Amino acid sequence: MHPTAAFRWEDRDALRLFAQNIGFGMLFMATPDGPRVAHLPFVFLAEDRIGFHIARTNAMTPYLDGAEALFVVNGPDAYISPDWYGMDNQVPTWNYCAIEMQGHMRQMDAAALIAQTDALSHLQETKLAPKPLWDRSKMAEGYFEKMLQGILGFTMDITAWRSTSKLGQNKPDAARIAAADGAEQAGKHEIAALMRKLP
Repeated sequence: MHPTAAFRWEDRDALRLFAQNIGFGMLFMATPDGPRVAHLPFVFLAEDRIGFHIARTNAMTPYLDGAEALFVVNGPDAYISPDWYGMDNQVPTWNYCAIEMQGHMRQMDAAALIAQTDALSHLQETKLAPKPLWDRSKMAEGYFEKMLQGILGFTMDITAWRSTSKLGQNKPDAARIAAADGAEQAGKHEIAALMRKLP
């Protein structure tokens, strides 16, 4: 991640909450077959540990246990027109928020995999309230266990966090807010809200 000081985001609690609210990211690693990426939902199991599951047949799966990997969570993003700042001699840019978590991978045992899938679905189901919570008791007997045969669970113990919150902090407040208004009018509501209230 490009380490521009003006856009560095270092509030670990805020980063964790931001990533958890998104709940989806990309796992990158080098394999003997070349670089690979998997797109995965995840859940925090501890302050510096995430858990996820991946298809047994994924090209990365044979190499994950014991590997060093990178997990990336992308937040909202948007093109920012120079016209929106109300300032001369500006250039187009792209505003975004992103978090990188680097760490060591370990395969879960069967009990931990079940706990991870339960925690993941419970967290996401609570966001759908007032809909009644779904849980695996609603599945036919034996079907959940059958589905588990197709996946493996892994944890990542995070050893490094890197993050960027590029929201126009290098501009005067009035120009940043004006650009947020432009992003809002362009339908980029999430990035506009973040630009108005910097994380």
